[in-house]
Amino acid sequence: MAVVTGASSGIGAATARALASEGFHVILGARRVERLRELAAETGGTAVPLDVTDEDSVNSFVEQVPACRVLVNNAGGAKGSAPVAESSEEDWRWMWETNVLGTFRLTKALLPKLVDSGNGHVITVTSVAALEVYDNGAGYTSAKHAEAALHRTLRGEHLGEPVRFTEVSPGLVETEFSEVRYGGDTERAAAVYRGLTPLSADDVADVISFAATRPEHVNLDQIVLKPREQASATRTYRS
Repeated sequence: MAVVTGASSGIGAATARALASEGFHVILGARRVERLRELAAETGGTAVPLDVTDEDSVNSFVEQVPACRVLVNNAGGAKGSAPVAESSEEDWRWMWETNVLGTFRLTKALLPKLVDSGNGHVITVTSVAALEVYDNGAGYTSAKHAEAALHRTLRGEHLGEPVRFTEVSPGLVETEFSEVRYGGDTERAAAVYRGLTPLSADDVADVISFAATRPEHVNLDQIVLKPREQASATRTYRS
């Protein structure tokens, strides 16, 4: 059984489909329940409401997970693109609550079930923003650095136990991510991907599924994937 957070769209939805195709029963968590139900009907999974920023919601969600072999921490996102001197504390709080504390809550709550499975696997979707910093992105890069530090710490804390830890760090992926970051400005969001071929949600889901289906003695610690035209968080080639 696999749990995927942020499963109502983008990488989360694609990952749910990929894991279902590998034979996993997928428990889908997100706030947009109608989308989850449609995906559950498509994949044979189970839709359960989840807001990773709300402790009560997380507890209720976990109570409905009878067992767990794979946890995909995918819920997260960015808000705003202002320099530190002009950025919004509310946006920062949302990014830290969603990316860092959300991952903390779900992972902590499900770790006993992951260990009990005898072959548990925590896969956390961070970003190249967990590896680099860039101007006007401190809220997001700091949150992703913290999320990655949390995830990497677990690798050592559970050494010797039957649970694996994989960090997947994508570069430019064309999903709803930029629309959320720019407050629904679709033109500004589209410009992020203009002039190059970005990764798709399915590209990232393929990597997650690959990691989850390796033999249990194989731990892919960290996977960084980017479009061919992207060298770093700030350097791309655009035609």
